[in-house]
Amino acid sequence: MTNLKEMEIAQFCGVLGSDAPTPGGGAATGLIGAVGAALTAMVCSLTLGREKYAAWQESAGEALERIKELQARYLDAMERDALTYHKVSDAYKLPKSTPEEQAARAAAIQGGLEGCTVPPFEMMELAVEALELTRSLVGKSNPTAVSDLGVAALALGAAVQAGWLNVLVNIGMLKNRDLAEDYRKRGEALLDRALPVAREIYEDVAKALGA
Repeated sequence: MTNLKEMEIAQFCGVLGSDAPTPGGGAATGLIGAVGAALTAMVCSLTLGREKYAAWQESAGEALERIKELQARYLDAMERDALTYHKVSDAYKLPKSTPEEQAARAAAIQGGLEGCTVPPFEMMELAVEALELTRSLVGKSNPTAVSDLGVAALALGAAVQAGWLNVLVNIGMLKNRDLAEDYRKRGEALLDRALPVAREIYEDVAKALGA
């Protein structure tokens, strides 16, 4: 199934909750990340053009431009996640009656799994940058929308962890263990960067709200 980003919310959730192979957890991860990025964009928009936030106009404008790019890339990764899943599914259906067919099928499966690993890993990378942009707005944006920055951080933190789970499920089936180990090391590094930032934003927002 493609064109997920063109679906209405109710339709997407309906298909997600069905026995259809896609969308699944990978596509949901992309949507969660896009929602987090959109919330950060909203805070930028609520800051721009307001005289009392004049000191933050330039930084908010730059953040808005970049976070919108990240939001679009999340939605693109969501689509590609579903497409790559179908390639693996199709590979498993290839004939395997002869040694040649078995070898071709195995190669197609491994190639598909490698392709499936790319979108969720990209989602993790997107989350790191989106979280850093979100953190830059705490205390330097419209304070009436500070809670939205906290929700954005929660969504983006969830997206990086969800992306990691989707990476893990794929690399666990890779026969190329060097590639799998490379993904593991880089993924763990992204987690180490992203999760403290998400937690810091949440704690700062909660403190600002009187928690």
